[in-house]
Amino acid sequence: MPRKTLRSRAPVPTVAALSALALAAATGGALTVPASAATAGVSCGVSYTANDWGSGFTANLAITDTGTTPVNGWTLSYDYTGTQTLTNGWNGTWTQTGHTVTATNPSYAPTINPGATYTTSANFTYTGTNTAPTTFTLNGTVCRGPNQPPTVSLTSPAAGTTYTPGSTVPLAATAADADGTVAKVDFYASTGPGDNKPVGTATTAPYTLNWANVPAGDYSLTAVATDNLGATTTSAPVAVKVSGPSLLVNPSTLAVQQGSSGTFTVALSQAPAAPVTVTVTRSGADTDLSVTSGGSLTFTPANWNTPQTVTVAAGTDATQAGGTATFTATATGYGSAAVTVTEAAKSSGYDQYFLDLYSKMKNPANGYFSPLGIPYHSVETLMVEAPDYGHETTSETYSYWLWLEADYGRVTGDWTGFNNAWTSLETYMIPGHADQPGQGTYNPSKPATYGPEKAQPDQYPVKLNSSVPVGTDPLAGELSTAYGSPDVYAPAWIMDTDNKYGFGRCEDGTTKPSLINTYQRGPQESVWETVPQPDCDVLKYGASGSGFLSLFNDGGGNYSKQYKYTDAPDADARLVQVAYWARTFATAQNRSAAISGTVAKASKLGDFLRYSLYDKYFKRAGNCNGSSTCPAGTGKADEQLGLLTWYFAWGGDTGGSWSWRISGSAAHQGYQNPMAAWALSTDPALTPKSPSAAADWSGSLDKQLQFYQWLQSTEGGIAGGATNSWGGNYGDDGAPPAGNPTFYGLAYDWQPEYHDPPSNQWFGFQTWSMERVAEYYYATGDARAKGVLAKWVPWAISVSKADPATGTLTTPDVLTWTGAPDTWNATAPGANTGLHVKATGALTDLGVAGSLAKTLSYYAAKAGDGTAQRFAQNILDIIHAKYADPLGYSAPETRTDYSRFTQAYDPATHQGVYIPPGWSGTYPDGTKLSSASNTFLSIRPWYTSDPQWSKVQSYLNGGPAPVFNYHRFWAEADIATAFDTFAQLFPTVNPGG
Repeated sequence: MPRKTLRSRAPVPTVAALSALALAAATGGALTVPASAATAGVSCGVSYTANDWGSGFTANLAITDTGTTPVNGWTLSYDYTGTQTLTNGWNGTWTQTGHTVTATNPSYAPTINPGATYTTSANFTYTGTNTAPTTFTLNGTVCRGPNQPPTVSLTSPAAGTTYTPGSTVPLAATAADADGTVAKVDFYASTGPGDNKPVGTATTAPYTLNWANVPAGDYSLTAVATDNLGATTTSAPVAVKVSGPSLLVNPSTLAVQQGSSGTFTVALSQAPAAPVTVTVTRSGADTDLSVTSGGSLTFTPANWNTPQTVTVAAGTDATQAGGTATFTATATGYGSAAVTVTEAAKSSGYDQYFLDLYSKMKNPANGYFSPLGIPYHSVETLMVEAPDYGHETTSETYSYWLWLEADYGRVTGDWTGFNNAWTSLETYMIPGHADQPGQGTYNPSKPATYGPEKAQPDQYPVKLNSSVPVGTDPLAGELSTAYGSPDVYAPAWIMDTDNKYGFGRCEDGTTKPSLINTYQRGPQESVWETVPQPDCDVLKYGASGSGFLSLFNDGGGNYSKQYKYTDAPDADARLVQVAYWARTFATAQNRSAAISGTVAKASKLGDFLRYSLYDKYFKRAGNCNGSSTCPAGTGKADEQLGLLTWYFAWGGDTGGSWSWRISGSAAHQGYQNPMAAWALSTDPALTPKSPSAAADWSGSLDKQLQFYQWLQSTEGGIAGGATNSWGGNYGDDGAPPAGNPTFYGLAYDWQPEYHDPPSNQWFGFQTWSMERVAEYYYATGDARAKGVLAKWVPWAISVSKADPATGTLTTPDVLTWTGAPDTWNATAPGANTGLHVKATGALTDLGVAGSLAKTLSYYAAKAGDGTAQRFAQNILDIIHAKYADPLGYSAPETRTDYSRFTQAYDPATHQGVYIPPGWSGTYPDGTKLSSASNTFLSIRPWYTSDPQWSKVQSYLNGGPAPVFNYHRFWAEADIATAFDTFAQLFPTVNPGG
């Protein structure tokens, strides 16, 4: 079976880490008062919510500086009209005189920066009617009334316009917000009741979008504007018609390397009555591009919809590298269609392989991207591994998209795709200000309340324990100061791209995409045991009164509406790593300005990524594997592990009255990224704004390189990792075994973070991690990195096969670890003679093979290792010669693990979906959850309608295990970037040479 299952999962008990306020807060209504006239230099917004229990209530007031200058020292005042009487307040100094209530800034939060929000709260008693206040003043300035929704209208296309099938319809809208800003404009196309499909999103004015390859039909087009506080307005519809015969081309863009050729296809949109001749002609500045075959094509009533091929060749005129030409297909009686072709600079045949695969992945017809332009985890929908559905998306997928676009920019000089990919990430994956209310209430001295992790899913829900000491968050203050906002800038790790579960945004049921989470219940919870839940849980779905929260956290019957986001640090670090190379390539082209804005965002992401370097509850690093009562940390000096942990997370009350942040405590070798740490500590364009960030990343670089040396086995493979929280609860359920080795006090763990399957048995974690070490070695020549690679590379080659004569290409199926490393001594490292790895089985895993080829290429280029270079080239040649298909590259995979689709919960093995006794809930589509009969499939009944389900059903009925050919986005990108890496490092070597 493919052991990559679960390889990138991020199991995070975020609910168990919430502030104790989550247990006491009730739900309530809201009055939003977002903006004011700017008098006395102050422009303010106030959002007022009340959690009312009948005789009293909690008032939460979120104050936003909507001006352009900071508010330094603030006093908020408002009046009640009834008997509301103040009892106590927090996150501010509260007083009451008659009906007038006043809150003044606390000493630790005197400033509200432009765009930032600070939340202060208080408890009141009352009798009679509890009428909400309607007028607020900040430093004497009146904050204006309820949020006004934005305005929006479609300006293109004009009503009644007719297009031919396959055309590109230009969409444009004007939008404005009188008391705030427009966050985005979404375009929709409807063909009738119940069919309103998203076309795309524009986030900046002018709000425009090209809707490409539109099929025949009558469409009603609308634009939906969303303001900075989440209010929406839908434009008046505009009707257009797409009809009439036309020519269809695929793809609509193409890149061809100098001295090479590329192809596109032409077909008719409808059958002709008689043969039709199609002519293809060139126009544009680049005269080095020409049609070499297919310039004249004939279609008949019999073959009209069979695509015919046009071949375009690029000459060798170096002065035209980077130029473009348009190739237009025309025919009498048919609408024309055009293909834009870019001429790429000559490098090697491997760069043409890269360009060919890039075109396949960016071709909308091949299914790598959603209608909103979001990359899917895989083209195929029937897919269960880390994501539980192929058309979900992870931050990992986005990081590989950026990598793909960075290499495309290197080859072609076109950086549009790179910038657009980050814009998509920021739009859909990184929660915006409205998605994380109340981060201004975050108290760094009390980041979260401790919640233990347990070994098995059936040990959940767990209770929080406020008596366990937690440390102080040393990052929040300088991050808020550096960026003028208390918000966290980091992507959530997983997204329901097409809203398959139906949660929508904050359970509105319809908005796409929807941020979700899966893993929450300890290291044994594999993807087959997960219960997907929304990242913003307003208690609409799941169990009555507790949503999905009560599956994970024992709240004693009281739960509050809340949001909770989990970050995957390895994906963030890869984004930084890729940004470094993009800047390097663009600088060599004198085009660094083209991506400077995106690189700055990567730097900001790297600033927040430092949360992953800390203990989960900011306890002392290296002192916490005996009991949860281990000491709280006091700052960077004693809290920082210096290694990338498995996750960090943040969240809070949707009303903005409290918030929290945690990190991870387990560091896996497969998550480390010395290349990113080096870039963040040395590259001026990537060094973050926070004053201590460069030093933090410099220290982490040193610690990571030591970590690899500590974990390297006798054979050369890198063992699992280490933890500051044994068992996820600092050892409360059992301390590490006697004599267990340590790394700066962190306990060795051969399978850190998850156990089904063991987290370090997948060979891909070896290649992913060592590829980063090889990049770092290539860029710096650091002898420490070379020492690790010089031992790892021969081992990796010895356990893999790449034989061009037979076409054999395999990497290990399972890695088994025995023994342990020596306790780390930085001045006299041990030899680890007792630590061993055994590789068994053989898989044709093309993504892992591509990653291995990149690792070997970087090492070979710097060390002059001919064996490594030849092995890397053999991998690439075999992939291209043997495994190409119309969508990219794939190899058959036998999935015996799909027997777990219908596996009922077994308390002996802890496998199957566990629902606590007495718990019952509902998904948006009506699917029931209860302790009686749930399975992976019963939670996801739509799988039985998947086009490939019959293969699984046959297996469940006793037939053979199903075989699939998958096209994972990350795997295709690993192959594509392997082609380009080899071309970049060995430009004179061509395929087979």
